[in-house]
Amino acid sequence: MRLAQFISNEMEAIVAEWESFAATLLPVANDMSSLELRDHARQILEAVARDLSTPQTRQAQVDKSRGLAPAAGPRETAAQTHAVLRARRGFDINQLCAEYRALRATVLRLWLENGRVQPLELDDVIRFNEAIDQALTESVNFFSSQVERSRNLLLGMLGHDMRSPLQTIQMTAHHLGKLNNGEDVSAAAARLIRSGNRMQALLDDMVDFSRTKLGLGIRVAPTPVDVAALVDDELDQLRAAHGTQTVELEVTGETAALWDGRRVQQMLGNLVGNAIRYGEPTAAVQVAVSGGDREISIEVRNRGPAIPPSALYRIFEPLERGPDAQNRTGSKDGLGLGLYIAREIARAHGGEIQAHSDDTETVFTVRLPRTCCPPD
Repeated sequence: MRLAQFISNEMEAIVAEWESFAATLLPVANDMSSLELRDHARQILEAVARDLSTPQTRQAQVDKSRGLAPAAGPRETAAQTHAVLRARRGFDINQLCAEYRALRATVLRLWLENGRVQPLELDDVIRFNEAIDQALTESVNFFSSQVERSRNLLLGMLGHDMRSPLQTIQMTAHHLGKLNNGEDVSAAAARLIRSGNRMQALLDDMVDFSRTKLGLGIRVAPTPVDVAALVDDELDQLRAAHGTQTVELEVTGETAALWDGRRVQQMLGNLVGNAIRYGEPTAAVQVAVSGGDREISIEVRNRGPAIPPSALYRIFEPLERGPDAQNRTGSKDGLGLGLYIAREIARAHGGEIQAHSDDTETVFTVRLPRTCCPPD
């Protein structure tokens, strides 16, 4: 009996063994019903049987063995839907793959035990393995994307929900600082304010990161701004936070623009803050704003060790911190998202950031069109 026909004839026995194996995947299977354990097993097997019955070229065989079979159409396959449901139930990737390994072994064992396998039908084994591998590829791809999406949604919700208690802490710290109850209270209030501001920046980066990974991008609301005034205000705040560091500003040309001022200050804060943390402490961080006919550029320069080319290539990627993750104070400050967020803000304005580093200096250059369009 050909394997496709055997699968169709023995569908219930195969699915029953699928269910029995799925029930052993603890603890996630503890409270799952028979229907949930079986999930899309029948539909997956039906797709495999159809595949076995369909003529196949040599190239199609090679593509399928590599998980590159053509898409079935606009609708999800049974394997893709199965992956999403397993991810939502809390299965991990190893448990998902184990289901397919068990399914492969079950079908071949039952077919061989059937006792009517002919030598010419061994080609069915190859075709069957290819079909199972294709289903596994579809499941793993969808499973991974579902887990990634769930993680990013969690990060976004966590960052959003933590803002309210953080704002309460910050307001209380400011209130304590105004009570004038002695130097100890004032110093403690100042520490709370600094820590609260740092936590706020981390939460903002986390929320922005989750938005970009969900495909939503950085949200910008352009309004008429004076870029020179925006930059000067942000640098004043950075000087206050880093009292021993000199930060110089040079402005040339016309600096009126249609930008999201808050986002541009966030971008600049990430770039200058990075220069202060990793640059030479005795050398000034230099910021230059230059207005052109159609665009405005912002350069941030600092002296210090050169960034290796291998690290410079990945420096704008999320969670990338370079070979030396410690700043000059010896702490591992931040989440490794600052430069990634800065780049996404630049892109949201229709611009880009470039980085250059050698033994003399490190330079980050932002170029944005003078007029920024809001996202669709």
